[in-house]
Amino acid sequence: MASRLLRVGFLLFASSFAFASAAAAQILPPPQIFFPPPADPRVPLGDLLSIVFEERDVIAFSTLGGSISTTLEIGESVRWHDSRGAVGVVLTDRRILAVGSGGGSWQALRYQRGEAPAEDAELGDRVALILTSRRAVVFGAPGTLVDYRLGPHEKLLGAGAGSNVAVAITDRKLLGYSPFVGGFFDADFDVGERLEDIALKPNLATVTTDRRFVVFRAETGVWSELRRPLT
Repeated sequence: MASRLLRVGFLLFASSFAFASAAAAQILPPPQIFFPPPADPRVPLGDLLSIVFEERDVIAFSTLGGSISTTLEIGESVRWHDSRGAVGVVLTDRRILAVGSGGGSWQALRYQRGEAPAEDAELGDRVALILTSRRAVVFGAPGTLVDYRLGPHEKLLGAGAGSNVAVAITDRKLLGYSPFVGGFFDADFDVGERLEDIALKPNLATVTTDRRFVVFRAETGVWSELRRPLT
C-alpha cells in the first residue's frame, strides 16, 4: 500500500512539474534576433574594393573579406578600370565587367556588333554609369548591370552619376537609376524641350530644362517636376 501511494505521489509531482515547465515556456519572451542596421545612404563610403590583374585573371579584393575573380577571354584586352566605394568596373575591348562589394560574382555585358566600346565609367559610392555609342549602362552594388538601348535616331543629351544615383537624358526620355530600388525609372522628355543642366547630389539628381525642373530621388526611384516659369 505504501509503495502504491509513493508511485501515485511521484506521478502527481511529475505531472505538476511538467505543467509548470510548459506554462513557463509559454510565458517566456521569444528570443531576440539582432540584425545589423542598413547602411545609411547619406553617409559616404570609403573605398571597399581593390582590383588587380594576374595574367588573364581579374581579381577584386573587398574589405569585407575574400576575393572575387573572373577570367579574360583569349585575346581580350583591358582598356580602363577603376573602383570607388562599393563598386568596381573593368572595360575591355569586348565587354563591360562590374563587381560590387558584397556581391558573389563579376557581372558582364558584351558589346553588340558595331557598338563603339565605352572609354571610361563614372563611379559613385554605390553606382557606376557607362556610356557606349548605343546604350546607357548602369551598375549598382551589389546588383547587376542594367542597360537602356537608344532607339532609332534617339540622341543622348547628357548623363552623370552621384554617390547613389545615376541619370541619362535623351531627346525622348529622362532615365534615373537608384541602387536602392534597382532598374531604370523613366519620365518623358517633351518634344522640342531643351536640356540646360544636370545637378547631382549624393542621393538626388536635378535636371533643368527650358520648361521645368525635374528631380529624381534615389531613396524612392521617383521623378517629380516643377514647371517654369514660377508664378
